[in-house]
Amino acid sequence: MGEKVIGLRETERGLKPHFVLVHGIGGGGWCWYKIRCLMENSGYRVSCVDLRSAGIDQTHADSLLSFDDYNKPLIDFMSALPDNEQIILVGHSAGGLSVTEATHKFAKKIRLVVYVAATMLKLGYMTEEDVKDGVPDLSEYGDVYELGFGLGPDQPPTSALVKKEYQRKIIYHLSPHEDSTLAAMLLRPGPIKAIQSARFVAVADEDHNVDKVPRIYIKTMYDRVVKPEQQAAMIKRWPPSDVYVLDSDHSPFFSTPFLLFGLLVKAVASFGFGLNHL
Repeated sequence: MGEKVIGLRETERGLKPHFVLVHGIGGGGWCWYKIRCLMENSGYRVSCVDLRSAGIDQTHADSLLSFDDYNKPLIDFMSALPDNEQIILVGHSAGGLSVTEATHKFAKKIRLVVYVAATMLKLGYMTEEDVKDGVPDLSEYGDVYELGFGLGPDQPPTSALVKKEYQRKIIYHLSPHEDSTLAAMLLRPGPIKAIQSARFVAVADEDHNVDKVPRIYIKTMYDRVVKPEQQAAMIKRWPPSDVYVLDSDHSPFFSTPFLLFGLLVKAVASFGFGLNHL
């Protein structure tokens, strides 16, 4: 009961939880527009981060070769937060890697991490098993990528974008056509070389212990990108505090926004967001 009373006092003082939403590869803060609207109309504080080469960030994806460069906007955002503020950090798809790195670096500033159809690997891509579980395999759909070769045609690709004719079929097949049309206009090449270099070092001290931060995973059961069996494998290998399930495609912020919003609010309520955490 104590935590619930504290939570009510927090609401009375206008200190509702602060959600920080992180997009996946090729997306941007715009992906969350429905969720942001629902949250702000309910009084929550919301920040939507554009990682480098995404959203309105002007960096070219082929110029990004390290994960640290790609994820710098989120790390800078976390650095700028007051030391006494704790946020709810939400990552979608490859944004799971971004929020994991942030948790390694800023565990004391994070109340809860939520992975939405996301890559959830404690140390990033350290092993072949990590790659198998965490990297989308779209080969069954054929030649689906437009690739960029920023290091030259004889080097591995540095960026990738799912071709427009495949986007709805793979990423948004249960989403409203208006949203898949919007996404086709706004998706940008993602810096795959940078993202695939994501590797993290676990630190045992209290300020950086990633396992001290509660995690929730939201599974998307009709996902054609991060497939349900991949999600299940990552959950098994690094078990979160709880697992929720959505009957959605890879993009529940479009296909099931009200249900996703409800689960995010439920997650916060389950872990008691009170004044003692601010």
